[in-house]
Amino acid sequence: MALVDSTPPLAKTFSGKKVFVTGNTGFKGSWLTLWLEKLSADVYGYSNREKTQPSMFEDLGIEKGITQFYGDIADRKSLFDALKIVKPDFIFHLAAQSLVSTSYSNPLETFKTNSLGTATLLDVMFELDFNCAAVMVTSDKCYENDERATGYREVDRLGGRDPYSASKAAAEIFLSAYIRSFFGEGSKQVIGISRAGNVIGGGDWNTNRIVVDCAKAWLCSEKVSIRNPEATRPWQHVLEPLSGYLRLAQKLSESRDLHGEAFNFGPNESNVYTVNEIVHRLGKHWGHENVGNYLELSGDKSMHEASLLSLNCEKAGKELSWSPRLEFDECLKLVADWYIQFGRNPDKLLELTLEQIKFYESKVG
Repeated sequence: MALVDSTPPLAKTFSGKKVFVTGNTGFKGSWLTLWLEKLSADVYGYSNREKTQPSMFEDLGIEKGITQFYGDIADRKSLFDALKIVKPDFIFHLAAQSLVSTSYSNPLETFKTNSLGTATLLDVMFELDFNCAAVMVTSDKCYENDERATGYREVDRLGGRDPYSASKAAAEIFLSAYIRSFFGEGSKQVIGISRAGNVIGGGDWNTNRIVVDCAKAWLCSEKVSIRNPEATRPWQHVLEPLSGYLRLAQKLSESRDLHGEAFNFGPNESNVYTVNEIVHRLGKHWGHENVGNYLELSGDKSMHEASLLSLNCEKAGKELSWSPRLEFDECLKLVADWYIQFGRNPDKLLELTLEQIKFYESKVG
């Protein structure tokens, strides 16, 4: 009787392969790097030296297990030199200025990083011309948001009122132009595009994010300030879209059928909650009996923020067999457990993070 190969499908794809991750020192990049390491990939990171404080990348000692390059994503020579050395089998492009608030205070740097940075990577890939499957990560905010109740589809109009959203829409336009002009049928490289909704998870320390604001406040036994309590977002754990990125890369490596295609990765419609609801639910998992005692309303609404934004993910389900796997309370428990562990026993954070990845893998099957 032949033995059944029990190796997980993702491990079959990435084990022993060279994987280049831009923006790997950030929140999502740190989780993706650890997951790829767990899949026995040979991971190469490329990032600037700016990190949040605290930093998940530093606190978990992620650099010890990978080869790390430091440079600006829009610095063509630095990026060229790194990719010429690695010539990876896979690229995940996550490098970005990811905050709406920062895009208002520094719009030019936002466009340079998010738009020109993406074009720079594509330009280097084209010149080096190595065999590769690449996943380019933009954002759900690349869509022209008209506050519709239905989720945006991949064919909907791109745009953006704020500099961050516009920079992501511009990156999509650059992607489309490069793919159609330089990465045609004879190209060795295949490219897919991913657009994810709001992501939460342990290890995020960025400013002006409601879950992070809760964690920072509650770890110090302070009240969290809420700016826009009735705004809704497509809340999902960080591992949900990352599983989509990995699945898209896997499919791209198998054939060119999805070359140049964009995919939404968002939560089920039942996981669209208001800011007020998520704070109260998270507070319960934190152990607060009366969550109202641990929050306060802020009058600061100086920045424009869309009140309604959701994605239609039918295409990812049909083409990639991808779907979100976590119930919302499972998601919030993972988040609360991570930050509580950070406050109580940070030396165990790497172990907990890997356990959470393993738990999610059990959901995917």
